[in-house]
Amino acid sequence: QVQVVESGGGLVQPGGSLRLSCVASGFTLDYYSIGWFRQAPGKEREGVFCISANDGSTAYADSVKGRFNISRDKTKNTVYLQMNSLKPEDTAVYYCSAGSFPFGSGYVCHAPDFNVWGQGIQVTVSS
Repeated sequence: QVQVVESGGGLVQPGGSLRLSCVASGFTLDYYSIGWFRQAPGKEREGVFCISANDGSTAYADSVKGRFNISRDKTKNTVYLQMNSLKPEDTAVYYCSAGSFPFGSGYVCHAPDFNVWGQGIQVTVSS
């Protein structure tokens, strides 16, 4: 069964850090583009950070520039989203997704491009 599962969410104070993990089963993550998306209550799903299948090109939202980063661990079939300097406005359910397409420079994370989705995990930034 092809699936991805997120972990690592929780409650953190403003300025803190969290690392989300996305573990794949049934396929090799390294051959897929991976996207992290988030959805806050009452808001549309937003692309946070994406990494391409072919050359590791990345795309990210302006709101996370310099604070978030994405990485792959081939040995664990896992992609990570490192989130630093967290703000209350980062509070949302975060989703990992996979798509069998490469992208290059200029790409903007676009949810319909991804066809394998995790259940989502809550991240709450609050004092």
